[in-house]
Amino acid sequence: MNSAIRRLAVAAIILMLALMANSTYLQAFRANELNGRNDNRRVRDSQFSVDRGPILIGATPIAQSKPSNDRFEYQRTYLPSVAAAYAPVTGFYSYLYGRAGIELTQNSELNGSDPSLAFRRVVDVITNRRQQGASVSLTLNAAAQLAAYKGLSGKKGAVVAIEPKTGKVLALVSRPSYDPNELAGHDLDQVSDAWTKLNEDANKPMSNRAIKEIYPPGSTFKLVTMAAALSSGRYTPETKVRSPAVLELPQTTVGLPNQNGQNCGGSDNATLTVALRLSCNTAFGSVGLDLGADALREQAEKFGFGERQLPELGAVASRFPADPNAPQVAQSAIGQFDVQATPLQMAMVAAGIANGGDVMKPYLVQNVKTADLKTVSETKPESLHQAVSPEVASQLTQMMVDVVQNGTGKPGRISGVQVAGKTGTAQTSPDKPPFAWFTSFAPANDPKVAVAVMIEDANVPRNDIAGGTLAAPIAKAVMEAVLSQ
Repeated sequence: MNSAIRRLAVAAIILMLALMANSTYLQAFRANELNGRNDNRRVRDSQFSVDRGPILIGATPIAQSKPSNDRFEYQRTYLPSVAAAYAPVTGFYSYLYGRAGIELTQNSELNGSDPSLAFRRVVDVITNRRQQGASVSLTLNAAAQLAAYKGLSGKKGAVVAIEPKTGKVLALVSRPSYDPNELAGHDLDQVSDAWTKLNEDANKPMSNRAIKEIYPPGSTFKLVTMAAALSSGRYTPETKVRSPAVLELPQTTVGLPNQNGQNCGGSDNATLTVALRLSCNTAFGSVGLDLGADALREQAEKFGFGERQLPELGAVASRFPADPNAPQVAQSAIGQFDVQATPLQMAMVAAGIANGGDVMKPYLVQNVKTADLKTVSETKPESLHQAVSPEVASQLTQMMVDVVQNGTGKPGRISGVQVAGKTGTAQTSPDKPPFAWFTSFAPANDPKVAVAVMIEDANVPRNDIAGGTLAAPIAKAVMEAVLSQ
């Protein structure tokens, strides 16, 4: 009997120790993870009674909590009339559907539970004040954000603008968009109906096209191919390359044609400057075949391809194909085949060229401050990669200026300002319209802003779709908004 009791006691002690160890593990190591789960309603009930900190652009709150006269005590609200313009950034804070965007990734700062705010919580307890979240200030430029949103009216697409010297994201817009106020309401039946409607919408208004969708970049990728060519030491802007109306490709009877069905500017051997100015497919296909897939991939990766950027919103990685054959390399060199990029990535390409070849790490959160305005954290600019040398960046800049002044990018010109840019029109399938692109920066001699615009669908005839006509005017408006301040 004594032996059985001893075994039972030992087993009970072991179980108690295991329970204590598991409880300690959960409290010490997994508390934040469990508290942050979108499906943890007990925690959510508690958090809805917290004065959640605002999301700011300058001194303007684009999201804030206001006292409410119901059981939740606070109502999360988004700036009326422009809430949809900022929705891809702010995301939403919903009782039923959790959080998205900055509301998700900065949740612990906004609700005041982050370890960095521990001292503030102690002070709140001592002074008998209710817990109050920290404010999160963003890098966005309000004028640029609204110019991008207005420019995309009636279209599916996205715009990203970056400050080249720092990596600050000045604009990040995706349309169609949605009003996060509809998901933050306290009438849960209405919230449920709004969620269902948004998710059943074929236009995907909740899709963040700027950073979470990848598209063929078309001729804007020729900047990467040109960068690889100039960096190889075998090419200069005046090097002549094969540029017939149709480039014969190895291993296939299907050639690579120029869009207009003619050779490049009246020559079967155009210079690279002319080839970029007129966006000649055959010239860049020739260069791609000469350089090879590895050189193109390496250059793309130096601009950020293959890496996830902007952790504040969880951007997806852009990609260059893993093992293309020769014809696929030629297609890849003009941004087709399996080359896929986010608008954020193509803005990074332009920003890297603008910044002397130094690609800065993009960021969206400028700083986090307590309710009494004490700085908790502040983001500092950080170099990501040296994509090209300053000399190559200068050559690319002058070639891009030529594109805007004399070539396909004329609609992106700004009076009194030298703009550098590159158009793109990416083919998809016969039943879908091409994607129209434009990426640029200005002023060319002292860049303040780099922009990428992608138009997925503009509701215009197929023959009217071109990066210069559809995307460049939007980029122009965004650049003007930044430069006018």
